[in-house]
Amino acid sequence: MRVLITGGAGFLGTALANRLAAEGHAVHVLDDLSSGDAAGLAAGLQFTRGDVRDVPRLWTLMAGVDLLYHLAAKVSVSESILYPVDYNAVNTGGTVAVMSAARDAGLRRVVFVSSGTVYGQPEDLPVPETARARPLNPYAVSKLAAEHYVRAIGDQVRIETVILRVFNAFGPGQGLLPAHPPVVPHFLRQVRGGGSVVLHGSPPGAQTRDFIYVDDVVDALLRAGSMGGISGNTFNIGSGRATPILDLVKAVERAVGRSAIVLQSPEQSGGVSRLCGDIRAAERMLGWKPRFSLDEGLRRMLPGLKA
Repeated sequence: MRVLITGGAGFLGTALANRLAAEGHAVHVLDDLSSGDAAGLAAGLQFTRGDVRDVPRLWTLMAGVDLLYHLAAKVSVSESILYPVDYNAVNTGGTVAVMSAARDAGLRRVVFVSSGTVYGQPEDLPVPETARARPLNPYAVSKLAAEHYVRAIGDQVRIETVILRVFNAFGPGQGLLPAHPPVVPHFLRQVRGGGSVVLHGSPPGAQTRDFIYVDDVVDALLRAGSMGGISGNTFNIGSGRATPILDLVKAVERAVGRSAIVLQSPEQSGGVSRLCGDIRAAERMLGWKPRFSLDEGLRRMLPGLKA
């Protein structure tokens, strides 16, 4: 099978591209390398550096492609608050460009990676796909808008579309941007190096998140790309467990083998107070279940964690 992955040099994209290549598929990656790193891609993959909004280039890359995974996006919630125009341009505008090119190229299926942040502050947990989406920041708004474009354009031109709302993915290869590092690799690095971790909100560290290991996300992506009878569906991809940030700190301490220096900043918001996805639809329709616990995922991250 011939596969194109936009954003394929990023954290999730690299893991997906390398798995597909290992299974014998012909994989082509498009990435602008604004946050990704092509060095992590397996030998033999085709790589093109470029902007996901470049429709003529997309036409060329989609020629003869059987399946498109659209992962290209800016992904920082805090950064999106500072730069909403950029997030709208890349996340929403880039998706419109991808779907327009997919229409013109006659693609059969597009799998789009969205985010659990589209739910905002859920009224009930775990939150099902049928819950009202109430995004609370520009990043989440851009992903929800992109979902609507994927579905609307796909329905109009008979492209099969599958949307995965991925919650807090973590695992080896996850980047540590200086200004907005993801919480899991940030905590691991800090505790291992004897630094401090800061808990926000009131009470600090009480907010919950749904952490899902990268290999489990890739398993869901592979099923979303290959299974029949699922077009038009949206699936939550998470662990199905609500983990308080305080419990994440304890899990990091177990993985590293040392106690954390914990600081508290109750005056700074910790984001939504609780978030956890209902994953029963993915279990039922994709035949998918997460295989890795938070503790095992953290242990697997340690060997490759940069200092």
